[in-house]
Amino acid sequence: MILYEYPFNERIRTYLRLEHLFRRLGHLVPREHPIDHHYALATLFEVMDVAARADLKSDVMKDLEKQKSALNGYRGNPAIAESVLDEVVAQLDRCFSALNSQPGKAGQSLTENEWLMSIRSRVGIPGGTCEFDLPGYYAWQHLDAERRQTDLKRWASTLSLLAESVHLLLKLLRDSGAPQKVMAPHGQLQQMLPQGRTFQLLRLRIDPQLGLVPEISGNRLMVSVRLMRQESADRMQPSSENAAFELTLCS
Repeated sequence: MILYEYPFNERIRTYLRLEHLFRRLGHLVPREHPIDHHYALATLFEVMDVAARADLKSDVMKDLEKQKSALNGYRGNPAIAESVLDEVVAQLDRCFSALNSQPGKAGQSLTENEWLMSIRSRVGIPGGTCEFDLPGYYAWQHLDAERRQTDLKRWASTLSLLAESVHLLLKLLRDSGAPQKVMAPHGQLQQMLPQGRTFQLLRLRIDPQLGLVPEISGNRLMVSVRLMRQESADRMQPSSENAAFELTLCS
């Protein structure tokens, strides 16, 4: 099954983008080829660009506190394992305290590294990191893989608190939804959302053997899914087939 996710607000959109970048970074750093480490560094700069948003840190901390308050409301519920609840609340507390004690924005210390910033200023230029532009960076790429990995891990560690917090918040959000099987007649589905609840994330799982790609749109009142199929000449065309998939709304 292929999983597609659709955020209902800008905050969750930012969290998903960060998760995507942290996941990519996690795949690239353990590799050994210099080109992998070049793209790992470029990914690190992308994380810094996203994390530079002024209110991101405060948003994450507010969400950590909100989740902690919601979970504490389950205390005394016989259907809830207190030990598991205590463990998750402790994780939320740890993330909140660590972020609160971190000065400035996430990854701010990296902006004080002149060598890294010289690479960052060139990495967005086509071919801008050639050896004649950045000889020091070219020499770094010729170091042994272990040395490069050590450097990358050290730089990435400045963003680890943000990564852990975003991962925890998204996990709790995803766990809040209950999947349901739905049918899209003639390739389209429109569904009104239950009133009185604010949904933040839609998750859609579909069988890849169907060869269909969902185009998702939505707001606080309804969601719409249009199924597309890739035809010849690399063009996407609307599908008119009846198709089933799994839909989860997370609040």
